[in-house]
Amino acid sequence: MARIYANENFPFLVVAELRRLGHDVVTVAETGKANRATPDAEILEFAISTGRAILTLNRKHFIALHAKNPFHAGMVVCTVDADFAGQAQRIHEAVEALADLSGQLVRVNRPPR
Repeated sequence: MARIYANENFPFLVVAELRRLGHDVVTVAETGKANRATPDAEILEFAISTGRAILTLNRKHFIALHAKNPFHAGMVVCTVDADFAGQAQRIHEAVEALADLSGQLVRVNRPPR
């Protein structure tokens, strides 16, 4: 199971389902960094320092950060999806398919309707 740091914009219902699936997920709010306009680079540095993969909807910025610094515990960038349980399942399957999430940029998109 993955150690994950969920960005501030990530739906808590997805986080809760990932926890139920066995992942160790910590949120930005739980680390006291919510509502502070913490730059994405600082969020990434915190994730790196704690050995956690980033989980975010902020795809554009984190994909750019990955290009600048691929030495991290992983990044899971997602599209917005109102199917929280389905999104959690797709994230779970994507990270479980990898032997090691370190340095990986994983894209989890909403399925076509």
